[in-house]
Amino acid sequence: MEQINFSSLKRKRDLHIILPVFLVSIIACIDRVNIAYAALTMTEDLPWLTPEIFGAGAGIFFMGYLLLEIPGSLIAAKYSGSKWIARIMFTWGLVCVLMAFMSTQTEFYIYRFLLGASEASLYPVIYSVLFPRWFTPKERARATSLMLSSLLLSTIIGAPIAGVLLNTSILGMHGWQELFILEAVPALIFAVVFFFWVKDRPDQVSWLNDAEKKYLTDAFNEEQARLQKVKKYTVMQAFTDKKVLKLCFIYFMWVIGFWGFNFWMPTVLKSLSGWSTSILGGAIAIPMTVALIVQIIAGYTSTKTGDKVWHVAIAMFIGAIGLGLSPFAGSPTVALFLICLSAIGIYASMGVWWTVPTTFLTGPAAAGAIGLINSCGNLGGWVGPYMMGFIKTETGSFDIGYFAMAIFMLIAGITTLTIKYGWTGKKNYQQTETAMMALNKK
Repeated sequence: MEQINFSSLKRKRDLHIILPVFLVSIIACIDRVNIAYAALTMTEDLPWLTPEIFGAGAGIFFMGYLLLEIPGSLIAAKYSGSKWIARIMFTWGLVCVLMAFMSTQTEFYIYRFLLGASEASLYPVIYSVLFPRWFTPKERARATSLMLSSLLLSTIIGAPIAGVLLNTSILGMHGWQELFILEAVPALIFAVVFFFWVKDRPDQVSWLNDAEKKYLTDAFNEEQARLQKVKKYTVMQAFTDKKVLKLCFIYFMWVIGFWGFNFWMPTVLKSLSGWSTSILGGAIAIPMTVALIVQIIAGYTSTKTGDKVWHVAIAMFIGAIGLGLSPFAGSPTVALFLICLSAIGIYASMGVWWTVPTTFLTGPAAAGAIGLINSCGNLGGWVGPYMMGFIKTETGSFDIGYFAMAIFMLIAGITTLTIKYGWTGKKNYQQTETAMMALNKK
């Protein structure tokens, strides 16, 4: 039997699994929020696109996502996770192209809903269908962290690109139309690449030796055998746990601010600064880069100290300060600084957050809890953008919307501090690993 070189095994999976999936996530996030940058110019050509309509359309993405998230995951689990991901990419690429040709409010709503429905189940399939066969429970935490970092990197990369494309006339169309079409191309092309590149199981590839294939397959089978013993009881328990319901409330509040901020931030900054779309795209990348650095530091300090709740709560308080002071920004420089604070608060503790349920739940209880919490977040993803658009339409200003998001973040932070959990340094990480195994079973 061949020997296993674990460093080599890690590099192989980084190249053939982590890299392609990470690229999928980057492309997905860019195509999900490019509407925020298209809005900078598309209102000139679509006079019916009021702030309220834009907010509703931006948020309706999450209704389509929520509706098909579970069915998509079940289909992928039954047939092929990798092929399902390729299908997801190709479908959302087609819908992005359709976005370039919308001319009515109804079409706007339909295409945004279809985009959410197309992308639905992408991340559940990655984490619960694909990763379990390729990474042991301990390794999965690292893979998950990499996926979460793609949220910020997509903005760091996507904002400058969007700024350039809005001023480009490669296809002889309006800038916002070319933005949708040209940013759909990577999804359409990479869907085909992903289809042939990524496989569902170790025994399907040629870049692993027999010992490596057996090691990964045995680890997966042993995990499944353990989880089968406790599945039914603890899932039901999780859904009635008061702490879980509290986490659902926290995440709902948080995501209202998360997507309310993300979908409207380019428009708000442009109206205050008067910058061109090219300069604006580069400027937006600055606070997102800062937030990414803080996210990495937060993950490191949380791991070293064992603390989770304070890391999440403090980040939310910082976000509340940034959002709450934004209406008072008197210059583009001050506005950019407050966007930095807001981005830190909204993004920095996201990785730490998803370990909080595992401080008091193990096994499938954690899986059920995380699924329920994420669903509540999707609802917040609709409320945030629509709320901001409605307030802008009714008052002519985003100020009340920013105050509201700040209050939601403050409530989320305070509620987070009320969570009573037990941890004793590094001993808690074994519990976390057990719960993450259950998450990947779900």
